[in-house]
Amino acid sequence: MVSLPRRLGKAGRRWLLLFHRWAGIAAGLFFALWIGSGLVMLSVPFPALTEAERLSRLAPIAWDQVAVAPDAALRAGGLAGVPAAFGLEMRGDEPVYRIAGHDGTRVTVSARTGARLGPLTPADALRVAAGGAPAAQAEQVARDQWTVTARYDPLRPFLKVALGDAAGTELYVSAVTGEIALDTTRFERGWNWVGSVAHWIYLTPLRARPELWRTILLWLSGFAALGALSGGAIGIWRLRLRRRYAAGAVTPYRGLARWHHLLGLAGGLGLSTFIVSGWISMNPNRWFSATSPPVALRAAYAGIPPALGLDPHRLRDGAVPDTRILRFAAIGGRWWIVAETADGLRTVAADGATALDARSIATAAADGFADGPLRSIRPLYAYDAYWYPHGADPRPLPVLRLRFGDAAATWLHVDPRDGTILQRLDRSGRINRWLFDAAHRLDLPGLTGNRPLHDTAQWVLNLLAAGIAVTGIVAGWRRLRRTLSA
Repeated sequence: MVSLPRRLGKAGRRWLLLFHRWAGIAAGLFFALWIGSGLVMLSVPFPALTEAERLSRLAPIAWDQVAVAPDAALRAGGLAGVPAAFGLEMRGDEPVYRIAGHDGTRVTVSARTGARLGPLTPADALRVAAGGAPAAQAEQVARDQWTVTARYDPLRPFLKVALGDAAGTELYVSAVTGEIALDTTRFERGWNWVGSVAHWIYLTPLRARPELWRTILLWLSGFAALGALSGGAIGIWRLRLRRRYAAGAVTPYRGLARWHHLLGLAGGLGLSTFIVSGWISMNPNRWFSATSPPVALRAAYAGIPPALGLDPHRLRDGAVPDTRILRFAAIGGRWWIVAETADGLRTVAADGATALDARSIATAAADGFADGPLRSIRPLYAYDAYWYPHGADPRPLPVLRLRFGDAAATWLHVDPRDGTILQRLDRSGRINRWLFDAAHRLDLPGLTGNRPLHDTAQWVLNLLAAGIAVTGIVAGWRRLRRTLSA
């Protein structure tokens, strides 16, 4: 008589085989989709307007036309409290103040007249983005494939300006503020349909509903992860290195199934890691905190500074040659002037006192962070395991790492040049760095600073995973066809 544990073990193995077989049939195409699109994403990221691109499209500030003081612009903007962002730049041929509230509200005030500027017309957008180019065309877009995420909500609707150039460039100009929020080219749009859009299932009707999109991705990737893990378990169980099968084989399978088994042994760990870490990227059960600093932290860090008290005709004194943006940053209850050019930036105190330094940043952070005391501040002059470049995001150096003694063991990474909080990283974020960034993106020490080696490792692991997916799809299709025809 067969014992109960043996019967249960035999039944468990049978159900494991059945689950993997049918999970593979159901999810195999998604495995192939994710692998292929992920390889495309290595070379063509999702369209975004980088800071360097944004600065290059701005004209140097026309100082002789600036007749309105920053304090007057703030009053005209009508936003309550200290703004989240406040700066002077050009909109076409007119200098303007751009003001953003902590609630996302955006306001644009003319630096020439002091008037609060209304929505842009298509003609305005053509003038701002295309400089009157004869082939350019503008159309209004509320939300499309490339502006689907919520971060664009304060800037909607857009006027999409097609420049009519050889690259097929399209610029998205916010009808609310008149700023260029995004640029795309025909090359980027085409490859992203088989890259990021396919990888993230970034279809506009679905992605426009963030929670629905997140729920579907969680369940889909979770089911796929179970399929991959079950295959790994079966692959190890069916492998024999000592008491081999007939003719000295290490696998009991033949033909295509043999290849699926052997490829699974070689690349199954990589495939399972990619799929499980992809599921983790959807932040199941909200385990991981966001790395962007919350509104309350940014507001406390800014403090409540007095009026700027700057004469509009003296603003140029805080600038440098070829200044494209003059930002007014509130840090620790004081105003600082940040002059941005296409090549860098310079920060000075608005009250003429000493320049921004690590001590001023540390004091503002310590006063603004209520959850725990500031334990240490350390300048980083080289990348390390928690501050490193990824893809097209180089991340600046040096940065300041501020460690706090709160329950979540929070770190802040701050740009010492202008005091911008670049990243909030608590204990959960540092765990997520290894579970997702390291496992899914291969952001590992030794690889992050070596793009050729990093991409080679990605290609090797993904091609092995592709072999598993393709052999599984073909075997699954044959099995399904036999089942349906029986």
